[in-house]
Amino acid sequence: QLQLVESGGGLVQPGGSLRLSCTASGFTLDNYAIAWFRQAPGKEREGVSCISGRGGSTNIADSVKGRFTISRDNAQNTVYLQMNSLKPEDTAVYYCAAGGSATLQAMCVTGYYRPFNMDYWGKGTPVTVSS
Repeated sequence: QLQLVESGGGLVQPGGSLRLSCTASGFTLDNYAIAWFRQAPGKEREGVSCISGRGGSTNIADSVKGRFTISRDNAQNTVYLQMNSLKPEDTAVYYCAAGGSATLQAMCVTGYYRPFNMDYWGKGTPVTVSS
């Protein structure tokens, strides 16, 4: 079966750090752009970051720029989201998603996120930032 599995979420104090992982099984991630989305209760889903299949293009949303970084290790079939200087407003369920089309690859250049066109989704990992 084809699936993405996120891990690394949890409870952290403001100013702390977490590293989220997204690991694929059943397909090879190096053929896909990978995006991270997040959704807080009562709020709309928003794109957070994106990395192209070969890692040549990345995007970081303005709301997290300078604090979050994205990377991938294709040998491990895994994409990472390093989150530093976390704020309470970062509290959300974080999802990774994979897309193989040219449009989704361009997403990692333009920062225009297209969640309804993603091919695969993980079930999410919750992140809570609170003192």
